[in-house]
Order: sequence, then C-alpha cells, then structure tokens
Amino acid sequence: MTVESVNPQRSGTSALREPPLAGGGLPVLGHGWKLARDPLAFMSGLRDHGDVVRLKLGPKTVYAVTTPALTGAVALSPDYIIAGPLWESLQDLLGEEGVATANGPLHRRQRRTIQPAFKLDAIPAYGPIMAEESYALVERWRSGEELDVTEEAFRVAVRVTARCLMRGSMDARADRICGDLATLFSGMYQRMVVPLGPLYRLPLPANREFNRALADLHVLVDEIVADRRASGQKPDDLLTALLEAKDDNGEPIGEQEIHDQVIAILTPGSETVGATVMSLLLVLTEHPELGDKIREEVQAVVGDRPVAFEDVRKLTYTANVVTETLRLYPAVWILTRRAVTETELGGYRIPRGADLIYSPYAVQRDPRSYERNEEFDPDRWLPERSKDVPKYAMSPFSVGNRKCPSDHFSMAELTLITAVVASAYRFEHVSGSDTRPRIGITLRPRGLKLRALPR
Repeated sequence: MTVESVNPQRSGTSALREPPLAGGGLPVLGHGWKLARDPLAFMSGLRDHGDVVRLKLGPKTVYAVTTPALTGAVALSPDYIIAGPLWESLQDLLGEEGVATANGPLHRRQRRTIQPAFKLDAIPAYGPIMAEESYALVERWRSGEELDVTEEAFRVAVRVTARCLMRGSMDARADRICGDLATLFSGMYQRMVVPLGPLYRLPLPANREFNRALADLHVLVDEIVADRRASGQKPDDLLTALLEAKDDNGEPIGEQEIHDQVIAILTPGSETVGATVMSLLLVLTEHPELGDKIREEVQAVVGDRPVAFEDVRKLTYTANVVTETLRLYPAVWILTRRAVTETELGGYRIPRGADLIYSPYAVQRDPRSYERNEEFDPDRWLPERSKDVPKYAMSPFSVGNRKCPSDHFSMAELTLITAVVASAYRFEHVSGSDTRPRIGITLRPRGLKLRALPR
C-alpha cells in the first residue's frame, strides 16, 4: 500500500467514519492508566481494534495509529506536524526553537544548519573518536567488577556526542548530564500519559527532583555555550556552526535558539544511543551465540589489529544484530503528531487539531509484519529476506523531513561499539540485575547489572 492510497481527496471527509473507541478506559484518567501501567502491551494490542483507534488521555481524545502504512502516511504527510502529548511533555526540556520541536520554515532552516555535520562524507572524520571511546569501555571493564550498565552506556553515548559534535565542550559535565537525563525522561512520560497539569507543580519529592534536574541541565548547556564563546576557538564542529548560523534575514540566530538547538542535539542523541547500547548488552548477555558470531566476523574482517571505523561497512552481521536490536527494543518507542487540517486516514475522519499517537515498538513487533515476531533473528535483515518486511514496518530513525539527521552517524557508532565489546567479552547477569523494560519517553532495560568475562 502506498502513502497516496491511504490519503484520498479530503472533499469527502464529512462522510468518513469516526474511529472506534478503545475499551478499558477509566473515569477522569481515560486510557492514561493503561498507558502508565503496561504501555507496551496496551499499544501492541490496539491494532486488533482497528487501523485507527480513539483513546482518552484525561479530557483529551487522541487517535492511535496502528498499521505500518498509516504510520508512514502520518510521518510523510504535511497534514501532520510535530506536536501532541509527547512534545508537550518535552517542551520544558527541548524548548520551542530547536530542531526536534520546530515546524515549518524554522525547522527547514535548522536542518540546513546541522545537516553538514551528519553527511555521509563527514562521518568518517568521527571514526577515530568512536573507536577510541569503544576501546575505552573495554579497558575500563578489565577489572572484572560489576558493571552498572546504565552508567556505562550513557557515559559512552554522551562522550561520543561531546567529542564528535562539540569537540569535548562538555566532557567534564558528562556525569551530571547523564543523571539529569535519567530523571527527566522518566518524569516526562508520566506527564504525557497522565496529564494532571497543576498537580505536577506541587512541592512533592518527585516534582522537586524533576525540576532540579531540568534546571541543572539548562545551566549546563548555558555553560557549554559560554565556555566556547569565551575560548575564542572555532573548531569545525556543530557548536561552531550554531554560533555562526544566520536567520532568514542574515542576522545571527538568537540565544534561545542556540540553547534549544544544543539541547535538541545533546539530549535525544545521548538518550537514544545510550538506551540502545543498554539493549545491545542485554541481547549479548541473553544470546551469547550472537557475540561468538560477531567475534568471528571481526576476526575475519579485521584480524588481530583493533577495529577501525573503515571496517564498519564490512561488518554486516554485526550491523544486522544492531538492526534487530533496534527492531525489538526501539529507544524511541512512542511518537505523537497533530493534524493541522481536517483530513482522512485509513477511511477515518481526523479533525483539525487532533493529536495522533503511534508506537514503533508495536509496529515493529506486529506478527502481521514479521514471522516469529518475538524472536531475535539478525538474519531477517539479509537482503533476500528484508525485502519481505512491509514498508514502514521498520523505521527506527523515522522517515520524511522528520527523519533523524544523525541516522548514519548513530548506526556507525552502534556497530563499532558492538564489534569492539563483543570481540572482547562475554557477559553474565549479577545479583540484582533487572532486565524489565523501563518505560519513559525512551525505552531501555530498567536496571541492567552485568559482569564482563574476557574472551
């Protein structure tokens, strides 16, 4: 099914059906209670009720989109913009002037500013840093001590972002950034699914901790920008590009936009890569044969020398392990959009101003799209098999003009980290390791604790 086939002319929207209402809603909270208690199961079950389903989140009606074709249509259509419950919950963090939340001409100009840093021909320059940070991980683990995987995964993600895109401008602040992000992404999900408004301003311990982390992260970003300006240095990196960017009138962009852009680059990139590294380590622990095969591939491609960025494109099995991890454990597991006009989706009328929600997690685990949908199978991404995956049933970096600009950067980073780590170690759980999913704005293991066993 093409995108065009799910978006017929709007002239007949008045005769279209209203999507069915999902069952199980509660008074006042609506379906927010189910989204808070077991959101992965709830979102995964919605397709059984229709291609588009109405939900109640408090007083709001939200339209859940459940099929690959329709989620692709929403992502590509100009009838829908970045907005809705997810982005409202993120607004205090990401602001309104960063590339993650902006729409229209502002978003297009911002992508033009940052895109050169992520072009395919720019990424090899980051390779030595990615490799250095990957080997720093394995060196740090040689002591045989218990690993707090959350701390380790986010450290490497933040450091790669800092060194590649901001030339180390936040190295000394990495630990504080990691701690702040962990608090914020958990609290923001609760604010999205249970929108209690004024109650989140009460001086409760959870609210105080959330506000402390939010204020601290904004202070850290202001310090990063101020330090770079004070240094007088202009390295060829993304932060320099932002400080020298011009608006549509040829004037320097404002301080708030610079601040929001740094937040938009630092926060989602570090959070999603860190969460994926955690999931990769979980996969390598629970499927040790994958690590054996990765090590064999690395030895065949690289030999006895260290893995380098130039090897990544030849590490096809390793890349398929990363892709299958992204399918089963997508860090960005839920997304929202808003209709800017009355329109049609899958034969249903979508009112102007309506909020839509969809789950890459649910779409990417749907048995209608994948045989043995819950099974971890890297070989499903071999060319002869991947062609059978329905269009838009696997979009870990989104599509269209909202596609993550750092998709190639992130895939190279994750493949390199996986190759280095799996070649050096096997892993086992230690007491207290909690593999259950931690549900926030992003998805990752709740409290993974491992021991690295040298090969």
